[in-house]
Amino acid sequence: MQKENPALPAGGGGVSLFGVRLAHRHYALALLTFVYVVNYLDRQILSILLQPIKEEFGVSDTALGFLSGITFAVFYATLGIPIAMLADRFSRKKIIAVSLTLFSVMTVACGMVVQFWQLVLARIGVGIGEAGTSPPSHSIIADLYPPEKRATALAIFSAGLNVGIMIGFFGGGLVNELYGWRVAFLCAGLPGLFLAFAVLVTLKEPQRGHSEGLAASSDAPRFFEVARTLWQQRSFRHIAFGAAMNAFAGYGAVTFTPAFLYRSHGLSTAEIGTALALIYGVAGGAGTFLAGYFADRFSRGGVQWNMYVPAIAILAVVPFGFVFYLHPNMIVALCAAVLPSMAGAVYLGPCLSMTQGLVPLRMRATAAAVLLFVINIIGLGLGPQTVGLVSDLLNPSLGQDSLRWALLIAGVGNIWSALHFYLASRTLKADLAKVRNTVHRA
Repeated sequence: MQKENPALPAGGGGVSLFGVRLAHRHYALALLTFVYVVNYLDRQILSILLQPIKEEFGVSDTALGFLSGITFAVFYATLGIPIAMLADRFSRKKIIAVSLTLFSVMTVACGMVVQFWQLVLARIGVGIGEAGTSPPSHSIIADLYPPEKRATALAIFSAGLNVGIMIGFFGGGLVNELYGWRVAFLCAGLPGLFLAFAVLVTLKEPQRGHSEGLAASSDAPRFFEVARTLWQQRSFRHIAFGAAMNAFAGYGAVTFTPAFLYRSHGLSTAEIGTALALIYGVAGGAGTFLAGYFADRFSRGGVQWNMYVPAIAILAVVPFGFVFYLHPNMIVALCAAVLPSMAGAVYLGPCLSMTQGLVPLRMRATAAAVLLFVINIIGLGLGPQTVGLVSDLLNPSLGQDSLRWALLIAGVGNIWSALHFYLASRTLKADLAKVRNTVHRA
């Protein structure tokens, strides 16, 4: 499937290689990270706007969970696979640019709806567009950064998640207070149109295998071959389900925490946006980056540390989640939320990096899409939906505090997640070696 290319120095050394200079490598990472920022801004700005949307349309928490979870996740996760297969065959930057344009336009459309079902359809459009940005980005980054630096690079990229949430919470909360939730969607959607042009004009795609001194075969494998390759590796199965369960708790929390703070602590959307921008954006971004950095650093003593880092971080912050949801004092609760937010996406850099290493070159975008499919169907699809449903079921007995307990119950997914990461560490080294041996025999 891929072979050593003598024209490529192993590890991607050198100042210039197939037109990819060191400066452009960092520029490409920065540009793709900005794409991910806009991706998450358009996706998660809905969270800070759920309460005013609920009040305008008079819908239940279950309906809000449907809007923010399954409605988006099914199309986002499912279409990500065929789009990623195209990315393994054709221009990745063109796919990113077209997808970015689509979800930006549909985000603007969210602010123009007059009925709840129209908002549902617009969110489906956002999900379809966002399906085409992450897998091609992962593939490009893997071709730019060698394995020993890849978790850090992908963690920097993944920190765009936290920056997008930060801008969405702060900007969305403030704009909603001043102009209403419809204008907030408009402000979130427009920047992506300019960024799509920048991707199309300025991003240079690296040759596949650039960072590892490998050359890809001309033909990309079929989807079922990719799926079979991944499923046969026990470490990937645990990586996927560990990431999915962490996302289950995380997406449920990010989606409904603004409404929880509004109902249980009486904060305004502007106050909530400011607080959560600092917690999820600054602290969360630092945690996402540090997880990738420490995974790369500690993995010099054993590749299993790529799984130990997220497992340890996730378990260490579980008690702080109880304080956040149960403590009656708002200041104490918000302070307790800092560490859980730092661990909210610690799995991303290490899991994305290991997935790229567990498949041959022409499978990388599709492999990323398979991982994201599992994460998003279970995490994004079921996390918010479960929180909303449990909140409605508990509402007759707990009233406004029903959401507090629904969020706490969903947090059990974090413990389940850490177990899977530990199990993945036990076979990761052997599975990576198996792929390397296949490469050298090809």
